[in-house]
Amino acid sequence: MNPFIELGLRHDIVNAINELGFEKPTPIQEQSIPVLLTGSNDFVGLAQTGTGKTAAFGLPLIELLDFEENHPQALVLCPTRELCLQIANDIKNFAKKMNNVNVVAVYGGASISDQLRQIRRGVQIVVATPGRMLDIINRNAIDFSQVKYVVLDEADEMLNMGFQEDIDSILSTTPEEKKTWLFSATMPSEVRRIAKRYMDNPFELTMGEKNTGNANIEHEYYVVRARDKYAAFKRIVDFNPEIFGIVFCRTKIETQEIAEALIKDGYNADSLHGDLSQQQRDKVMKRYRERSLQLLIATDVAARGIDVNDVTHVINYSLPDEIENYTHRSGRTARAGKTGVSIAIINSKELGKIRQIERVIGKKFIKAEIPTGFDVCEKQLFALVHKVHNVTVNEQQIEQYIPRIMDEFADLSKEEVIKRFASLEFNRFLDYYKNAPDLNAPADDFRRAEGQGGDRFNRDGMRSEYTRLFINLGSVDEFNRGDLLGYICNNSKISGRTVGKIDVKGVYSFFEVNNGDVDQVMNAFKEVEFKGRPVRIEISGEGTSSSRSGGGRREGGYQKREGGFNRERSYAGGGERREGGNRERSGNTGGGFRDFSGKRREDRPERKRRF
Repeated sequence: MNPFIELGLRHDIVNAINELGFEKPTPIQEQSIPVLLTGSNDFVGLAQTGTGKTAAFGLPLIELLDFEENHPQALVLCPTRELCLQIANDIKNFAKKMNNVNVVAVYGGASISDQLRQIRRGVQIVVATPGRMLDIINRNAIDFSQVKYVVLDEADEMLNMGFQEDIDSILSTTPEEKKTWLFSATMPSEVRRIAKRYMDNPFELTMGEKNTGNANIEHEYYVVRARDKYAAFKRIVDFNPEIFGIVFCRTKIETQEIAEALIKDGYNADSLHGDLSQQQRDKVMKRYRERSLQLLIATDVAARGIDVNDVTHVINYSLPDEIENYTHRSGRTARAGKTGVSIAIINSKELGKIRQIERVIGKKFIKAEIPTGFDVCEKQLFALVHKVHNVTVNEQQIEQYIPRIMDEFADLSKEEVIKRFASLEFNRFLDYYKNAPDLNAPADDFRRAEGQGGDRFNRDGMRSEYTRLFINLGSVDEFNRGDLLGYICNNSKISGRTVGKIDVKGVYSFFEVNNGDVDQVMNAFKEVEFKGRPVRIEISGEGTSSSRSGGGRREGGYQKREGGFNRERSYAGGGERREGGNRERSGNTGGGFRDFSGKRREDRPERKRRF
């Protein structure tokens, strides 16, 4: 008997998923489907990406709903348009042998009038991103009064992106007696709180330990100096000739710059970030799925919902600001039981963060060495030899050319022909890697960082390549990390790649820049104002009281104290710190930079209401 039949699914659903290639349920499907088919429990399912969560809730939904009724009965909320489209298409495929099943995908970046038209025609399952869903609700264009099931997919990421208020507003339009199913890869305290708020004694299913990573992923890290990061990244890529990977950057600017540099250097690469239109995004993803692209350079949010088979490597060009996001990143590889490699390229100062990630995923990283130029050339040569050995020969088509080919090679021995074919590709790498330097960070960098908790020292015993700066702008000024990065780069004319960690607080923020850019940044802001008040930038750090501010000091601002500044209260003239209102979010949330005249540039339709 088919194992999906044994779970309690009807034959027409099982026949459809058989045609899709589903042979047996994954562990999350096997454990959750029987529970959800009862329709009587709220449910929390914790499992890593790539384990089949969409089928785990999608199959029970189409089993439980009444498709003779043409009104919304189920609502699925997810963080990104890519995931929204994927879930909607999967559910349609699961139900393709059933009649009158109407599924509508509701997301920003597409025509809202088309989505409204589909809703008016009748729909039983709505799959939506929170911002666009709220826009439609505010137009009184949908009635959720008869919704029986709400699914919160990738709940941890929706909260990371600041969708808490949108989710509250949306769920307030649904009946209290509905059942809520929450699926998440990690279980931070925010997700635990949302489960308590919306659920009544939920059935909780955890596949593996909470917040842990996929056991089939090998985790590696390389320690390099900041200036060598891009060269080291390219060398890692060259050392893996068959790589089909996703490269994660922290910001949209960094994503775009890395992709452009790779394309210029001859790699098949493109970027995916929140400033792309849906049409541009679809075009990039089509090329990636077809493997016309070897490397997809993406921000965290833009990559959510990408379900592409056989991704061999995930490369963390920049580590995520939120530790839990590493689990989501690495989950793009080793899907459906396959193996994969997750690589982090770090500075010695980030070793402490690697140790934190190890504790979260429950698995040790392997410290790897950047390969030498000789290692890369050798690897590329034998990859070429392997490709030639295994190439499929079209005997019928090539036969007519064999006599002319043999005449061309008549004066060459077998060994000489082989050498020439191998050299066609090999010479390019020999030339590029001639006298290639060692890109691994010096051993004393590593020892100092290990012995001092990842502190920022270089081999001369000095502070690292970055300087930490204070700026008197924060989340109360409607800045997130991405906005602040754009504001700094636009005013100081420095590259986003030279900016390190950005830490946005309520009424102030900290950011890191390369030591060589400090004067340029601080001089650029000497006459800058934001909404009528001077923008102030100072060097931060323990024992630092120096101030090279743009626009002068403000009375009642930071209270100077011995050894530094008192940062507990800072905003002159009021402006209380809000612990719950302005949520701190990553700069790669997909929201675009603003026109800093004070107006928001609307490049994310699903987030028009607020930041």
